[in-house]
Amino acid sequence: MQIPHFPEANHPLVKSLFHHSDQELLSLFQRYPDYGKYFTVIFCRYSPIVYTLIRHSARSPVQADYLFALIWRNIYYELGGLDLNQASTETESLTLQNWLINITAFHINEIKLPPTEAIHYSLKDTSPPLWCYVEQALDQLPPILRLIVLMAQTFHWSETRIAAYLQAEGEQISPAEVASSLQEGYQMLEDKLPADIRAIYLGEPGTSS
Repeated sequence: MQIPHFPEANHPLVKSLFHHSDQELLSLFQRYPDYGKYFTVIFCRYSPIVYTLIRHSARSPVQADYLFALIWRNIYYELGGLDLNQASTETESLTLQNWLINITAFHINEIKLPPTEAIHYSLKDTSPPLWCYVEQALDQLPPILRLIVLMAQTFHWSETRIAAYLQAEGEQISPAEVASSLQEGYQMLEDKLPADIRAIYLGEPGTSS
């Protein structure tokens, strides 16, 4: 399995941060949670190491890609509370690279992968940083909108099928209203993504700050 290439590494917002040390990037990520570029740079810097560690642990490329994405999602949530100084011992200082290797090894053993045919994730379509921030934005949607978006995107249900499901659950909603709610949900989802993530992944004009 080849180590995948991620085009976001060539985006000006990402390239402009390559000179920062790991500790600086970690501090910026923790200090400015409304920006996604700091996590994206950490991802671009260390994705080859993480992928190299996991590619022999999965039976298929699809499983490897999914495990890779799941591990980066866990890394994203754990980075927020990481203090490398506190995690170091008296005899050994912990680096971000060592921490990433340790956490990857831990999750390789902990994560139970579904069979290949049950995985609907595509690394080419959704890079792990984008997945993390989309998931975070999804959590901020009103419950009914989030459910409609998930049924459309994850299960590829039609507006008619979504309406029928919601009606069976007691919601008075027509297929036309589902279609309208979908558009509202997509727009709200995009609005809740960090501006720099929209610039890097969706091609919107970026912020220079």
